[in-house]
Amino acid sequence: MPAWKKAKKPLYSNSKSLKTMMETETPVVLIDLRDGASAKAAHIEGAVSIPEEQLAEAKERFPSIKKAPIVLYGADTQSALENFSTVRDWGYMNTTVLIGGFEGWQKADLPVASGETATEIVYVPKPKAGSVDIASFAQAIESKTTDVVILDVRTDDETEAGKIASAITIPAEEVVDRLDEIPKEKEVFIHCSTGIRAEMAYVALKEKGYKAKFLDANIEVSDSGSYEISEKE
Repeated sequence: MPAWKKAKKPLYSNSKSLKTMMETETPVVLIDLRDGASAKAAHIEGAVSIPEEQLAEAKERFPSIKKAPIVLYGADTQSALENFSTVRDWGYMNTTVLIGGFEGWQKADLPVASGETATEIVYVPKPKAGSVDIASFAQAIESKTTDVVILDVRTDDETEAGKIASAITIPAEEVVDRLDEIPKEKEVFIHCSTGIRAEMAYVALKEKGYKAKFLDANIEVSDSGSYEISEKE
């Protein structure tokens, strides 16, 4: 799939998968590209109406988080497909076209709404299971609480260049072999640089019975111990 995305070839969603996302409250940006009157008469619940002739001017209305899943639909597949590259070229890698469009949704006897659609695109990512939010992670550091241990699972070279003063440093691949260095009676907040290695360490510690969470965000630590955390795009 990554190679397919990189090639910028069209990607598709079907009505069943979209229905599942809605039922599980998975955050998704749903764009109705039909004319405003058609969208007002009937649309998929949660859709934002942006008629296709207005799409090119609507870039600033889209989420700042480029990994947001975006589903475009028109009356049929082709009508949305013609607008796929516009949104994809803005950097939204997870843009898809709804197969069958609104007509296909109706034919599948799936629920529709009528009246005014939403006018503002709102995308709030659903936290990964086991993740700790940025505010709680930072508070644990700044408050110097003794109830939480910060575990840095970056490489030795990375931590030598800069680490949070209170952090325990154990490379991700060594965590299981060095459990005796991690207090089991305390909550453990794990970080790396992007969240990937932190999540791996989180899984390993959870299997060993630790009360662990991981930071699913980008973090840079300076040689003075100061840090900067940013959301992943």
